[in-house]
Amino acid sequence: MRIHYKRRNFIKPIGQEYRANEQIRVPEVRVIDENGKFLGVLKTFDALKLAREREHDLVEVSPKENPPVCKFLDYGTFKYQKAKEQRAQKAHAKKVEVKGIRLSVKMGAHDIDVRKKQALKFLEDGDKLKIEIILRGREKAHGELAEQRIRDFAAAITETYELFIEQPVMRQGGLVSTIVGRKS
Repeated sequence: MRIHYKRRNFIKPIGQEYRANEQIRVPEVRVIDENGKFLGVLKTFDALKLAREREHDLVEVSPKENPPVCKFLDYGTFKYQKAKEQRAQKAHAKKVEVKGIRLSVKMGAHDIDVRKKQALKFLEDGDKLKIEIILRGREKAHGELAEQRIRDFAAAITETYELFIEQPVMRQGGLVSTIVGRKS
């Protein structure tokens, strides 16, 4: 039977993985008890034995230290608190979207003004802006006109907001585009 590697669902761990109890593989650890009191550097076996006597788990809270820092905790509660903190951070993170404005080489002044108002609204909301022109037919021979049209449009927006250029004006086949954002 053939193995389909692309169909496997590998579960990617969310955030940092914490080792507990028998998963801790180092010979010595720094130990902090359940009240936050530092107990000193102990052998892992002794620290685990002490944690079991106090009816707690030995959890490696800072694995990069030398020796790693372990704490007496309830592992389930600890994992729940860390997951809760990550969810809160994710909720407060602002997602920046890239909104698109499509122009054309033969576009009239009124249409440009309408697109400019739309672009200003997107920038006001904190989104980035992708300004693009799709070249058709004979327009492909005159890509410099499209590049100039995009630069003029960006200059018109600069009158209202100070912009930073994330991606300079570039041509990819029949598409000329740039990505700009508003400086905070």
